[in-house]
Amino acid sequence: MAHLIVDAKGLACPMPIVKAKKGMDTLASGQLMELHTTDKGSMNDFQTWVRQTKHELIEAKEDDGVFAFIVKKG
Repeated sequence: MAHLIVDAKGLACPMPIVKAKKGMDTLASGQLMELHTTDKGSMNDFQTWVRQTKHELIEAKEDDGVFAFIVKKG
């Protein structure tokens, strides 16, 4: 279960990433954040952002137009 859920639904790039970064900044190393977004570009954008940071992407899925990502803070 995620320690933090960030709702970025309805926001366009780059706001989901901005909200994700702010959320990650509040977590301790090893904690999980879940991000929800409806931005179609987020699947690529978010995976790229995770690779550029020290975080680990646990899960990335899409369900009925909502993208959900679970990230472990590095």
